[in-house]
Amino acid sequence: MLPIFLLALASASGLADPPQPAIGIEETGLRQLLTVHRVYVDRLTGGETAAQMRDILISSIAGSQLFILTENAEKADATLRGAAEDLVFSEVHTSQDSINARANLGSGKSVSQRPMSAGLGLGENESEHSSERRHEAIAAVRLVNKDGDVIWSTTQESLGAKFHGASADVADKITAKLKEDVERARRLR
Repeated sequence: MLPIFLLALASASGLADPPQPAIGIEETGLRQLLTVHRVYVDRLTGGETAAQMRDILISSIAGSQLFILTENAEKADATLRGAAEDLVFSEVHTSQDSINARANLGSGKSVSQRPMSAGLGLGENESEHSSERRHEAIAAVRLVNKDGDVIWSTTQESLGAKFHGASADVADKITAKLKEDVERARRLR
């Protein structure tokens, strides 16, 4: 009777059947990438520079020929959403070092001796000031299907590249990551 009870208990708790391997969330998202043919790039949050980043991102994705890009959100299989910022700022560094030493020796008033006095002084002062203009861009984007599920996302940042600015570099990095993940999805097939 006890073995039957233990078997029933194990079956009820799920111990009798080995767990089935679940498809990972990342793999599910990658497989959904293969169903996307038409993409709408939504406005990115982050101010005026985000609007410029959107245009650069559209150009970069269009050049990759991964998807048909549309300006009509209703016709899209998925929407690219996110935030972007492109900052130009000055980084200022100031440092100052100083070394000083002073010594004095004196003597009091005396009738038989002459008053003595001595002194020593040293000093060193060094200061440095530098200002460097910096350009930095960052974007966090996600591809969302019609059901509202996020099927792909990435965050990319750049301090600028050799031949183009930080925003264009971030857009190229996003596109390269998207191409890489589409290729991974094709290999899963």
